[in-house]
Amino acid sequence: MATNAPLLAMVAGEASGDLLAGLLLAGLRSRWNDLKAVGIGGPHMAQHGFEAWWPHHKLSVHGFSWELLRRYREILGIRNRLRARLLSQRPDLFIGIDAPDFNLDLESSLKAEGIRTVHFVSPSVWAWRPERMEKIRNSADHVLCIFPFEPALLQRHGIAATFVGHPLASVISIAPDRAAARKALRLAEEDDVVALLPGSRTAEISHLAPLFFQAAALIQRAQTATKFIVPAVPGLKKAIEDIAKSSDIGARITVLAGQSHLALAACDVTLIASGTATLEAALFKRPMVIAYHMSWLSWQLMRRKRLQPWVGLPNILCEEFVVPELLQDAATPDALAREVLIWLDAKHHASEKIEQLQNRFLALHHELQRDTATLATDAIQRVLQS
Repeated sequence: MATNAPLLAMVAGEASGDLLAGLLLAGLRSRWNDLKAVGIGGPHMAQHGFEAWWPHHKLSVHGFSWELLRRYREILGIRNRLRARLLSQRPDLFIGIDAPDFNLDLESSLKAEGIRTVHFVSPSVWAWRPERMEKIRNSADHVLCIFPFEPALLQRHGIAATFVGHPLASVISIAPDRAAARKALRLAEEDDVVALLPGSRTAEISHLAPLFFQAAALIQRAQTATKFIVPAVPGLKKAIEDIAKSSDIGARITVLAGQSHLALAACDVTLIASGTATLEAALFKRPMVIAYHMSWLSWQLMRRKRLQPWVGLPNILCEEFVVPELLQDAATPDALAREVLIWLDAKHHASEKIEQLQNRFLALHHELQRDTATLATDAIQRVLQS
């Protein structure tokens, strides 16, 4: 067994996983400068020498119904070819980055063949689908957890786990420089700025971007000077621009190539799709309105498996509705606009509401901030040496 210059296989299935994996690879390379990492990933991983056999967007699926059925054979084919290639090359360790529906089955089959496995980002069994506990135990030799309450929960089910902090809590400044971000985006200090983040997947964009832009038009009618910025995943920038052009607010929206952190640092409030980006917004201490919309069948399946009243990560971690959530039929343009305008009104009237929210998010930031790369690398090294 090699613990010097290990061969690692990794799979990140979407943009957020690619970001996490890139941060992890930075820490791994500080321990093993000449390690080799291969598998499925994106540009953040490539910056650290990752060899992508398939790009991460090949695994990106929204919801449970038509898109999943349409792409099932393609994704299953990728997983089968990847499994065969890994069994041929026998990496020292496989690390699945989130994407549990893809990675846990792959990890299980690799583990059965004697390849050690680590899963980075515990599936949210505390929020929904608790039946996955047994699958996690059969799939992962170790789970790297990004929330502090997760290891004890997993260990009660016989799953080895380590809290490594949330990598984004170390990347995002405790006190983001709003003025510098606005200068970089050519926004004035006195501007009312709303960041629209309709997601990082094709189907999310098709479901949410039209709703967000309709809401933006209503906000602009109420407060004519409001400016809107939309950080877009580069591969989806044109699709977002096309939707913006067909909306009533197209001329007032600035679509950025990436730069989501700059947009969150610059904005007063964000209208945002439920997901990892909501935690990023919380770490930037920004008021937000969380929204989500999917196909009817996907929604019915998801809502029946929910264990908590909250969907957005800031609310889950604070264990209360500190920011509004508008899901499925509740995510109408009128409702989205109304909630954003409440936050803007709080800003204009120097309400304590925003200060209280920022204090909650500051405490959350400190709780999640750890030396994630080192803690994760230490745990991975222990698995390699076991």
